[in-house]
Amino acid sequence: MAGKEAQKQEAWQFSTWATANEMLEWFIAVGLAPALAPKARLEDKGAMTSHDISAAPITSTKRYRVNDTLVNARPLEPALYLVATPIGNLSDITLRALETLAGADVLACEDTRVTRVLLDRYGIENRPYAYHEYNADEAGARLLAALEAGKSVALVSDAGTPLVSDPGYRLGQLAIDAGHRVVPIPGASAPLAALVGSGLPNDAFLFAGFLPTKDKARRDRLNALAKIPATLIFFESPHRIADTLAAAAEELGEVRPASVCRELTKTFEEFRRAPLGELAKEFAERTVKGEIVLVIGPPAPDAAPDAADVDSLLTELSATMPTAKAATEAAKLTGLPRKELYQRLLELRGAA
Repeated sequence: MAGKEAQKQEAWQFSTWATANEMLEWFIAVGLAPALAPKARLEDKGAMTSHDISAAPITSTKRYRVNDTLVNARPLEPALYLVATPIGNLSDITLRALETLAGADVLACEDTRVTRVLLDRYGIENRPYAYHEYNADEAGARLLAALEAGKSVALVSDAGTPLVSDPGYRLGQLAIDAGHRVVPIPGASAPLAALVGSGLPNDAFLFAGFLPTKDKARRDRLNALAKIPATLIFFESPHRIADTLAAAAEELGEVRPASVCRELTKTFEEFRRAPLGELAKEFAERTVKGEIVLVIGPPAPDAAPDAADVDSLLTELSATMPTAKAATEAAKLTGLPRKELYQRLLELRGAA
């Protein structure tokens, strides 16, 4: 089945004859149903009756392949494992992630077709089950039941780290609320890859996900983030990047440094580093494809106030409040160190 019908079957797990068997295999895998003797699958899309539905127990070998070597996966303790996967280059996977994917009792993912490519690359026979925004309530309940039954559950997204701009955060919250152990398996991350490749300051940064699609809401969000003293990181789609850059240049300033990071770790990886104004002009005339991370440098520090203005402010404040409090208020207003302002105020009073 291809096209829309295939997508529909992927999103709704219980619509076809194959799904009935998958459902039973799921319950067997997580220990919520006994393994049954093999019988024929359902032959049509008829009603699911107890005497028609049966399946053999899942007996996949828990191992993975590194180059030409097969490695047995060690048993995992019961927990929810949040496993980072490559964001483009399948070689960007950790050994710990491979062992977790191979050894988990239950493996959940956004799209089984995408995850199957990664599993096949490394010889992992574990069967992935779909967990995405369309079935999060139903599939999430089954995953929590597996955790309650003492099973190990691994969760992956299509690319990168689970819970970062995907529905997995809901499962993580529910698992924590239920008292289950949650274990991160770190690895590839598009925001961090973009940040370190952008050449922009990385001592303080804020990942802000996707900006709103509507122009006014997008500009309001940019204005809310404008004065944060940190590098800003956004996900963006190729057909919206030109509009986003234009809005960012107007709201944050055309000279603010930025980097458009496209197709990270893939064959056509690209970093376009320039002030926002230049990037806005460039991408207004370009049509691009692929996944994009937009990194915008922090705002420039405000220019230091004039010394005469500072003295005038200190004199005005000290006329109505004690020296220490006047220095504190002046520090808030000017951004200058309180200690320096306090010393300057003492000098002004001594000279008076």
